Amino acid sequence: MEEPSRQELEAASCWEKDDRVPGRPDVTAFRRAARLHQARWREANGHPIGSQPIKPPADGRAARPVGSRIAFDYAAETGANLVSPGALAAAKARVATVEPHQSFDHQRLWADLLWSPTLAFNLFGDVSIDLARADQAVHTWWPDTPGTVTELRFAHSPGRFDPSYLNSLRSFAAAFVLDLEDGTRGILAVDTRFHEWMKPEVPKPQNQVRIREVAARAGVFAPHALELATSRSELCVTWLEHLLQLSMLQHPSGEWTWGRYAVVHPANNGAVADACAQYRDLLVDQSAFATITLEELLSSDVLPKRTTAALRERYLV
Repeated sequence: MEEPSRQELEAASCWEKDDRVPGRPDVTAFRRAARLHQARWREANGHPIGSQPIKPPADGRAARPVGSRIAFDYAAETGANLVSPGALAAAKARVATVEPHQSFDHQRLWADLLWSPTLAFNLFGDVSIDLARADQAVHTWWPDTPGTVTELRFAHSPGRFDPSYLNSLRSFAAAFVLDLEDGTRGILAVDTRFHEWMKPEVPKPQNQVRIREVAARAGVFAPHALELATSRSELCVTWLEHLLQLSMLQHPSGEWTWGRYAVVHPANNGAVADACAQYRDLLVDQSAFATITLEELLSSDVLPKRTTAALRERYLV
């Protein structure tokens, strides 16, 4: 992918030093191109430019313009960051619901065009209000998924800081709940990635015992995967979110008996694609993890045609 010039980026208020990824010029190029693409989408649709901070200071201090954001008050009033009525309805419903101990960035949801949780609403909002279409979508994208989709949850955790799960604040961008034939339930936990570059992190030391316990009981990891519990790795977040899903299958209630963790990402985001390939090397049970590119998802013709067209225009760089 050709990297936009600094001149182009500055002209669109899109020159951000944080878009540079050390040692990965391909990922840097993608991130800068994605930011510029969002700014041009915003301009083409007549949405006013946003800022840093996202919500300008009430005391009138100057805010720096950011081309890949929409002016906050306008964005919150119009829902312009959401590409379809279904996505907007899903976002409003989620904002109106508060899960215990949640940390949910409402400002980014409405105003940041690059924010991946917003991508989750845009991708799955329409099917969240049409469960028959949601079931068709899941079984098209992941054909071996058992059961029937009965619910779709956004920015969801089964229990934050709950030691019967992962005892953490991790959550899923989206979670498809499935009714299974034996009366139990399944969970397809989905992580959406767009502009991220998989920044290396280390799990919290105070939670290592629980992390290791869930990983060992899951039976899906090779022995060397446990090294992630104490090492700084770009796979950290992926591993912790997958462990959250696996902890549901180990819950004393016995409610959940099938699960999978899936990552959706643009084909051109080499950082996410490479990390997913590395993560697969940690697994002895490949069925526990899945990936699908944004391009593959949109080519399935499952989503409404208008939504698919809007998503292509918005996100395919």
